[in-house]
Amino acid sequence: MIGCYDFCGHYEWTFDWLEREGGHELVRDYWDEAINHDSQRHARDLILREGFAGMAKYWGHTLAEESPELGFAITPTPEVFRIDMHDCPSKGFLLRNGLENYHDYCDHCMGWIGPMMREAGFVIDHEHNHLGRCWWEMRKADTTGGHAPPGSVAGAKDVRLRPDWLPSGAQVDQYVKATDPDTKQESAGPR
Repeated sequence: MIGCYDFCGHYEWTFDWLEREGGHELVRDYWDEAINHDSQRHARDLILREGFAGMAKYWGHTLAEESPELGFAITPTPEVFRIDMHDCPSKGFLLRNGLENYHDYCDHCMGWIGPMMREAGFVIDHEHNHLGRCWWEMRKADTTGGHAPPGSVAGAKDVRLRPDWLPSGAQVDQYVKATDPDTKQESAGPR
């Protein structure tokens, strides 16, 4: 049996293999079908049925299991559900072990979460810095707002307030009211 963290390396390798074998569209199909509609269908069903409350149940449990040292913060409000990942265990494993086969491992999250949110009537504002830190804001698709200023939703728990959010030369990928992994503004750069 493959261990939990070893799975991350295999998963990341699989994305690269799929892209080499069938192109980017095959990778997207894998994220949507194998993750959104299969392995994470419990999350999909919960969020489709319960919206923000389902997000709190799913991510509250899942992130506590994956990152028990509280490398994350969840901030729900009536208008937005926010997640700040301070130490992604999955990307962290890849970085610590020098594993980089797929060009942007972090895209797989938007690859399965984006289509799920679209089906549930939500859009996503998101940034990831390729160093195991990211943030997510989910809002109803018909609401205004997006990309809340640092600290305005999560207070001191906002990952963007960390001095190591964007070290010198680091890049950040940004999504604005997105549900598709290919709609990112690549490498927005230090801000």
